[in-house]
Formats: sequence, C-alpha cells, structure tokens
Amino acid sequence: MENTPINNEEEQELLTLTDENGNETTFEYLDVIEYEGKEYLLLLPTDESGEIVILEIEPVDEENENYLSVTDEDLLNAVYAIFKEKYKDILTFED
Repeated sequence: MENTPINNEEEQELLTLTDENGNETTFEYLDVIEYEGKEYLLLLPTDESGEIVILEIEPVDEENENYLSVTDEDLLNAVYAIFKEKYKDILTFED
C-alpha cells in the first residue's frame, strides 16, 4: 500500500479487512504514521461510526503484512496526536 495522505472524496481508497471471527469491515484509508520505529495504519470505518481505527503494521514478507490491534491507550493517543498535528490545517477534529 502506498503511503498516500488523506484523499479527497473522489480519490478515496477503500480497504476491506477480515477480523479473527471472519467478519469483514470496509474502511477508508487515511494514512500511515511512523512512531517509535513502527508503522501504524489509520483507517476510518465506512459505516459512519466516525471513530478512527489505528492498527500496527506487522510485515510478513516482501508483499504481505498483518494488521494488529493496538490496546495501549498511551500509544494510541501518541499516534493519533501525530495524525492530528499532520492534518490540523485540512481536517476538523472532535475530541
């Protein structure tokens, strides 16, 4: 996946992920943020819930990667803060 920042509506990149229970969810790709030597994928569910999802990217090989749930609240807040700073002039955030 390219590390392309937030797209406008016409260029929105969608990603469908399957969880451990086999449930599929479609997300809009927002960005990849690097933090403390790891990369984190930021996604927005297309179901209008409005809550950004942050997943750790775990490389498997040259072409594949896994996306891991992040449960550490401090880590989530740090990655989200970087995202907010990067897009402060483009997006409006509700805290």
